[in-house]
Order: sequence, then structure tokens, then C-alpha cells
Amino acid sequence: MEEPMSSSAGQRRDQDIALDLMKFIAVTTGYGRSSAPGAGFQGTDSKAEDYARHLLDLYGQCLDAVEGKK
Repeated sequence: MEEPMSSSAGQRRDQDIALDLMKFIAVTTGYGRSSAPGAGFQGTDSKAEDYARHLLDLYGQCLDAVEGKK
């Protein structure tokens, strides 16, 4: 027997879909990554923070798209 979906279950599903969409876009396009790889120590902390910020922005855009917002 299936359990009826509550509004919180539907919301979680939108979040899962948005996360999968974000992963797909980030992996296939290299979204948020710098294009110039380098050797040695180059202050990776700020680059990691920038990359995380880009991914969070992308996730927000994906969630808006899944929920039908503009």
C-alpha cells in the first residue's frame, strides 16, 4: 500500500530534482571552475569558497526552475 504524499514530501522531491540538475550542469559544463589550472600552492581556499558560492547560486536557480519560479 502506498502512502499519500504530504506537502513536505513534495517539497523534498523538488529539492532532490534541483540538486540532480545542479550536479548535471556543474559536471557537464565545468560551471564555477577556473579555466587555468596551475601547479603548486595558489591560495586554494578562496577558489574553493568561490566555487562553493557558484554552486549554491546554481542550486538556487535550479530550484527556482523546478518549482516554476522566474
